[in-house]
Amino acid sequence: MSGSSFKIAHYDSLDDAVKNIFGQNIKIESTYPVSGGDINDSYAHKLSDGTIIFMKSNRFDNESFFIAESLGLSAIAKTGAIKTPDVLCTGKDNKTSHAFSFLLLNFIQSAKRSDDYWKNFAHSLAAMHKAPQQPCFGFSSDNFIGATKQINTPYESWIDFFRDCRLTPQFKMADSYFDERDKTKIKTFLDKLDTLLVEPNHPSLLHGDLWAGNVMCGPDGHAMLIDPAVYIGHHEADIAMTELFGGFPPEFYSEYKKAFPLQEGYSNRRDIYNLYQLLNHLNLFGRSYLGHVLSIVDHYA
Repeated sequence: MSGSSFKIAHYDSLDDAVKNIFGQNIKIESTYPVSGGDINDSYAHKLSDGTIIFMKSNRFDNESFFIAESLGLSAIAKTGAIKTPDVLCTGKDNKTSHAFSFLLLNFIQSAKRSDDYWKNFAHSLAAMHKAPQQPCFGFSSDNFIGATKQINTPYESWIDFFRDCRLTPQFKMADSYFDERDKTKIKTFLDKLDTLLVEPNHPSLLHGDLWAGNVMCGPDGHAMLIDPAVYIGHHEADIAMTELFGGFPPEFYSEYKKAFPLQEGYSNRRDIYNLYQLLNHLNLFGRSYLGHVLSIVDHYA
């Protein structure tokens, strides 16, 4: 299973990490916060040799979150299809008054998008999705979708995997939102999932959380992927996610389909894939997502 061979350096303090990676005489000269997600704190560190590195940090006991992210970025990078920030290391630091866990990445200076940005992104993503993978679904370890644990137990069937490791856990977490009528419909929907989804022609490495906020423009003007929730699955699931919150320009979809055509009937399956993301938002952010979740269940049940 993809991801099992990655070796990410891990350090017991931020100072040890900097010295081991950049040299014993190198130290952090200045630090400033940078914009990031809602889950972690994000900083840029300027080192004494002029290098700037990017750090995500969280509670001391949250190192598993960063280990998972580092494995995901490494899996994407291994395909050679699309760029990601370089993983420097993970670590934990309790040598200061504020104990924390951290992930160090190279600092990406964003630039203006190239004229062929969307075409290039579409073809690079398709190449990642077409990269050879072992013929099973899941990942070498569990990881996270946002702040929620994402189960990646290997399955031979994509449909069984999506039912057992994606939808069912989220429905269980959201149980208190549903009345008995809802629960009956949910069971009916899950029981008939094998008539609604299709097995992929090719198992694909997925980003797993592919919305606009997790794509950035690198210094060369081309797209880079960040903040992954990777696993092996059906490439339709990534494309569906791009359409959930506003979507990408039409050029992206036309170019992607040229490079890696979607199986017939994708539009009938898109909302099922996005149900997983909506359930996760329901569990993380509350009932404002309940109506959308139930409308999808009603449609397919």
